[in-house]
Amino acid sequence: MGCGSCSSGGCGSSGSTAGCGSSGGCSSGGCNKMNVFDWLSHMDVPTGQRFDVAEVKFKGGRKEYFRNINQLEFVTGDYVVCEMASGQHIGTVSLQGELVRLQMKRKNVVISDDMHVIYRVATEKDLDKHTQAMAREMPTLYRTREIIREMKLNMKLSDVEFQSDNTKTTFYYSSEERVDFRELIKMLASEFKVRIEMRQISLRQEASRLGGLGSCGRELCCSTWLTDFKNISTAAARYQNLSLNPAKLSGQCGRLKCCLNYELETYIDALRDIPTVDAPLKTKKGVATLQKTDIFKKIMWFGFDKDTNWYPVAIDKVLEIIELNKKDIIPESLEILTPQAEKTLDKVPGKLNSDLENLDRKYSEEQKKKKKKKSRSGKNKANPNNPNKPQAQASPPAQK
Repeated sequence: MGCGSCSSGGCGSSGSTAGCGSSGGCSSGGCNKMNVFDWLSHMDVPTGQRFDVAEVKFKGGRKEYFRNINQLEFVTGDYVVCEMASGQHIGTVSLQGELVRLQMKRKNVVISDDMHVIYRVATEKDLDKHTQAMAREMPTLYRTREIIREMKLNMKLSDVEFQSDNTKTTFYYSSEERVDFRELIKMLASEFKVRIEMRQISLRQEASRLGGLGSCGRELCCSTWLTDFKNISTAAARYQNLSLNPAKLSGQCGRLKCCLNYELETYIDALRDIPTVDAPLKTKKGVATLQKTDIFKKIMWFGFDKDTNWYPVAIDKVLEIIELNKKDIIPESLEILTPQAEKTLDKVPGKLNSDLENLDRKYSEEQKKKKKKKSRSGKNKANPNNPNKPQAQASPPAQK
């Protein structure tokens, strides 16, 4: 999302950024991270009937729910001072109204009188103090990593979050084994003069907090919208005919990519129509071995022993040949699809369209035409005897 498309205001001629001030990096800056579209925002609800719980977002996309017992007037995006277990912290209002009730029901959060409350809308003094606390996070992170290396602890520190009142610091770390960090907590407390909390997170949660770009070129799903981390196995890659290459199947967290599950159900439904070829197909031309399956086009590719070419066969014909082989009947040959038949199959409704291939083909043809025009114009410029080239006019003689 660029600055020009920001809905919170246009940028000034001096180059300063209006609105959220993220300079175009909205998705990575936090204002569009783990947000929820409020489709009930246009509905007016009487003040006395409003749901008094608001959803507040903190660093790393962490969200908590707070009671608005003082009936404070604020809008989504405002900074508010919230009650914490020890002290207070400043967060951003991410959702309010009846949608908060639905979100709490979805996450099994029970409404009770013990819920923390929102004290007030953050003032300039509160925001200045919050900014000072955030400025301490990166130096604290680097210094803590040095201490961990000196103590030779087998843990990876990924993030540090200071509470806005500078009374508490949360250290997020990941480790594959149990770590005894009692001495580390003592050193950190004496070093930074704050209350220390060590919170262990998984590798996927670590990638979610840090963010980044995936191999698809887009921001990580776990850092923008994905909150439910489901189990992923290599069976998902096998169903989709993907090569079992750990480097390509693993995300930045080192685990299998979450997107392997996105289209899995579609592939499983399509595979129900694909026959299982347990043995090579026997024909009078030779034994045909399955090489590849195009699941959505419903075409199976076979190859013969002494032939380097692969031949496409429709699944209906494959089923027919399998039944003939079970009866010890050997057909003449495979019914091979011709290129014309493949084009006809692509046009059948419900099949996977080759729109992208057509666009690529059209684009490449246009590029070839442009190159030909450039080469012709270059030849005309290089040929001095070109009759189409206009002759240069002779300059008048200089006057003495």
